[in-house]
Amino acid sequence: MIPPFSIKKTASLLCCFVALTVTAQSWQSKITPSVFADLQHRSTTEIIVVLQEQGNLSVINPNATKEEKGQKTVTILRGVAERSQTDIRQFLTSKRVVFHPFWLVNALHLHADYDLLRTLAERQDVAEIMNNPTSKLSVLPENNAQNLPETVLKTWGVQRIGADSVWLLGYRGQGAVVGGADTGYDWTHPALQKKYRGFNAATNATDHNYNWFDAIEADTITVKNPCGAKAQAPCDDNRHGTHTMGTMIGGFQIVGTDSTAIGVAPDARWIGARNMDRGDGTLTRYIACFEWFTAPTNLTGQLPNPRLAPHVINNSWYCSTGEGCNSSNFSLMERALNATRSAGIVVVVSAGNAGPSCSSFAGPAGFFDKAFSIGATQPNDTIAGFSSRGPVTNDGSNRRKPNVSAPGVGIVSAIPNDGFASLSGTSMAGPHVAGAVALMISANPLLAGQVDTIEKMLEITALPLQTTQDCGTISGMSVPNHTYGWGRIDVFAAVKKALLYRRVSIKTTEQPQSFIKVFPNPFSDKMTFYTEGVVGENSVIISNINGQTVFEKKINFANSTNFSVELTNMPSGIYFYKISNPTSVYTGKIIKN
Repeated sequence: MIPPFSIKKTASLLCCFVALTVTAQSWQSKITPSVFADLQHRSTTEIIVVLQEQGNLSVINPNATKEEKGQKTVTILRGVAERSQTDIRQFLTSKRVVFHPFWLVNALHLHADYDLLRTLAERQDVAEIMNNPTSKLSVLPENNAQNLPETVLKTWGVQRIGADSVWLLGYRGQGAVVGGADTGYDWTHPALQKKYRGFNAATNATDHNYNWFDAIEADTITVKNPCGAKAQAPCDDNRHGTHTMGTMIGGFQIVGTDSTAIGVAPDARWIGARNMDRGDGTLTRYIACFEWFTAPTNLTGQLPNPRLAPHVINNSWYCSTGEGCNSSNFSLMERALNATRSAGIVVVVSAGNAGPSCSSFAGPAGFFDKAFSIGATQPNDTIAGFSSRGPVTNDGSNRRKPNVSAPGVGIVSAIPNDGFASLSGTSMAGPHVAGAVALMISANPLLAGQVDTIEKMLEITALPLQTTQDCGTISGMSVPNHTYGWGRIDVFAAVKKALLYRRVSIKTTEQPQSFIKVFPNPFSDKMTFYTEGVVGENSVIISNINGQTVFEKKINFANSTNFSVELTNMPSGIYFYKISNPTSVYTGKIIKN
């Protein structure tokens, strides 16, 4: 028999062992397993320390102006970061640890050994710790480069989405600012220079403060970069960024002709950030650029000013697993994107080039709920084979993506050294949409900052496109679908919708509440009606040009409804539809081939 004292002592030791085990599990559970894996091969590893406290952006009035949204977002997030990071910053400074703080997501970026890693994880103010690996240099395919003269014609994409028709109305992007996060930009390219916000064409003076940001740090470059690190002026180390910017705003100022406008919004201004080292990024680079766009700073990273934020950002990239993006840190980048959007900035993201299979979104940020993601179409308005499809399975959401599609095959735009190239990809599609946003805001400045409204307008005015490819639970014959989203954008229709927008007050905003789309139109034998916001029992009547009823039916509408009508035995010609209930009437014209 064990003496009573021995039993008590043994129990005490067991309790201590259990307590130690629970403590160990607690701090280790905060750390992404890949961080420990990195420390198996090196003495220190690169980490991101995310703090517990996060800002509450739900208090921002969705109907506030862009300036009000931007200032409120920055005030909330910087306030939380400054308050909650004080103690951990003092600790790291006392240990002579170099770190970079982020206020957009309340996190710190640093290098740590095992002991420091454990100390940080044991802190109550630390929520999680993840790694931030630098990916290897990608070898990108050669571009189809051409030294085209300044008489290069408008690209087919600009014409297909109706941008040149918008120009005839007098709206060419004036008053709007677009941002681009990419491989950098050749800002002196003749198609871009006069549109750069940091260049004064009247005086030839240049000021890159608040207009350019380089997220590439010297210690993260694996192979000598032609732009170096922390470049103090826009520089493109790949050509990809210059090409995307050209599609947004590119053109030459030749009086009396638009024949040299390669961009959708040739009179908009642009600012830019470099988030990739010749095509490769890291999680912290991507987040740093989102933070800078939300509140641009001077070249030393000081004096952030949300009033100088762009209206829209184009993101023709995705964060791969090789760049450190996986399910363990998706939430951090999503938080950064959502915060940027809360500041009244439209965040356009290319869907990716992993098609044609369903559920082929390869990585963030395109598959996030609040990202306005873009598929790529060909000149005949069919989807490009490479364009990624939904539903999104990476995060288990099965959400529908993309939102819309835009031209992305054989797009001619600028490349460094005054050149031009024809490139294909969803990278080329996204800039068409960013330029479209600039045209909408140019046409109606009241739309600035009204992100939900702008996105909805682009969706409901898009040309509906169908496919025989069914993905997930959504038929390809439905609109929206997982291949085209709502369809190929029609910026002329979107601008006409934008011109009707009136912002009544800070508390009340007129936004599109209900609509009806008919596709295809013209049709052969069968057409499909898609309705949103039309509810209850409605009378559906189709009549011919003589007023004779050829179809009539009562249909009980849900909030969003697809229903098809066949007019197989009817002659070709013009028909009219009327969908009505006691409070609303919707009418339109349809054409039978």
